[in-house]
Amino acid sequence: MTTVKEKEIIQEQFKVRMNEDELLNCMRCGFCLPACPTYIESGYKESHSPRGRIALMKAVTDGLIEPDEDFERSLNLCLGCVACETVCPSGVKYGHLLEEARDIVSQNKKYSLSTSIVRKTVFERLFPHPKRMKNVTGLIGFYQRSGLQTMARKIGFLGILPEHLTLMEKVLPPVSTMKELKNRPVHAEPIGKQTHRVAFFSGCLMDSMFMKTNDATIKLLQLAGCEIVIPEEQTCCGALHGHYGEKGGSKDLAKRNIKAFEDLNVDFIITNAGGCGAFLLGYDHLLKEDPEWGERAKKFTEKIQDVSEILVVVNFHERVKLELPSQIITYQDSCHLRNVMKTASAPRLLLQSIKGAEYVEMKDADRCCGSAGIYNIIESEMSMKMLDYKMVQAKNTHATTIVTANPGCLLQVKVGIEKERLAEKMRGVHIVDLLLEAVKE
Repeated sequence: MTTVKEKEIIQEQFKVRMNEDELLNCMRCGFCLPACPTYIESGYKESHSPRGRIALMKAVTDGLIEPDEDFERSLNLCLGCVACETVCPSGVKYGHLLEEARDIVSQNKKYSLSTSIVRKTVFERLFPHPKRMKNVTGLIGFYQRSGLQTMARKIGFLGILPEHLTLMEKVLPPVSTMKELKNRPVHAEPIGKQTHRVAFFSGCLMDSMFMKTNDATIKLLQLAGCEIVIPEEQTCCGALHGHYGEKGGSKDLAKRNIKAFEDLNVDFIITNAGGCGAFLLGYDHLLKEDPEWGERAKKFTEKIQDVSEILVVVNFHERVKLELPSQIITYQDSCHLRNVMKTASAPRLLLQSIKGAEYVEMKDADRCCGSAGIYNIIESEMSMKMLDYKMVQAKNTHATTIVTANPGCLLQVKVGIEKERLAEKMRGVHIVDLLLEAVKE
C-alpha cells in the first residue's frame, strides 16, 4: 500500500521528470488500441491501453489524480512490447514514458520486506554479476543431472507450484556443466574468406541457461566469414532493470558494456536475443543526459545488429547449403526485435531458404506471446491468455516447429506446447539453433 507521503513524492517527481512534450504528443487517436495485447485481453479496458496509460501519466503529472494502486496496476500490466509505437502516427515514444513512470514509482515507494529482498537480490546481487549468474545456473544444471529433478517430479513436489511455473521447470533447456559455463571463448576465427570483424554480445542468461544457442551463434558467424571478439568484461544488458523500475542500475550496466566494447575496432556488435538487442540499442537515450557517456553510447548503438541481419547481409543463405527433413515451420516475432530493432524480414528470409522445410506465416505473429521478461511470472494470468491465443494461431499453421529469436519467447512457446500437450508433434527452437541444424557442410 502506497502511503500518502509516498504518493506526494511520486507526484512531484512526475512533474519534474516526465517529458511533457512527449505526453502531449499523444493525440488520443486510438490507432494504438488494436495493436495493444493488454487492451484486447482486458476486455477493451481503456486504462490498459497505451492511450489510456499516457492519459493517466499526464493526469498524475498535472495533479488531477493520485498515483494510487489502480494507477500502478495499469503500469504494471503493460507488457512493454511497444507494438503501439509502430502504428502511432505521432511517433510517441511510449516505451520511454513507461520506463520513466515505472522508475519514479519504484524508487519512491516502500516495498514489503520480502519484495525488497527479492528485488535487491535480482537487481543488485545477481544479474550485474556474470559469475554469480553462472553459479546459479550451474546449480540448476546440477538439479537436472543429479536425479533431484526426476525425484521432485516423481514424488509430485512440483505440484505445489502454480501450473505455469511447473510447465516452465519442465521446458528449461539442459544446462551445461559448471566447467563448460566458465570456460567460454573470447575469440573465434572466420571459416573461409573473412567478411567482417564483429563483437558478440553474449548476454547473461544467454551465456548460461542458453549457452548452446550462443555456441550455435558463434558457429554461424564463423561460417558467415566473421572474425568474432567476445569481451570478457561485458555484463547484463540492463533490460530487466530498465523495464522494472531500476533505471539507475541499467545505466551502470550500460556504461560497463560500452566500455567493454568501444575499443575493439569491430564493424558490428551482434546480438541473438531480441530483448537484449533492443535495450542495447536504447543506450543512447538512456545516457543522453550524461555529458561523459552520451556520445559514447551513441557510437555504441550504431553498431548493434541482430545475428539474422548480418547473416542476410553476407548472403549466408546462399553461401551455405541449408536443408532439413520435411517439416512445416512458422515464426513467432520477438516484440523488441521487430518493434525496436526493426528486424522482421531477415529471420523469415533465412527460414524460407531452408530446403525440405515449408514455411507458413502465423496469423498475428507480431503479437506478443506474453513472455516479456519476467512478465509471465509476475502477471501469469494475463500472460497465459496471450499464450493461449498464440497457440491457437500456431496450431492453425499445422507447424511442427515454432521458431523464435529471444530466450523468453522460446520458453513461453515451449510452455504453450506443453500446456496444449503437443510435445510429441511440435517443438520450439531458437532460429540460430535451427539454422545450424540445417547447415550441410
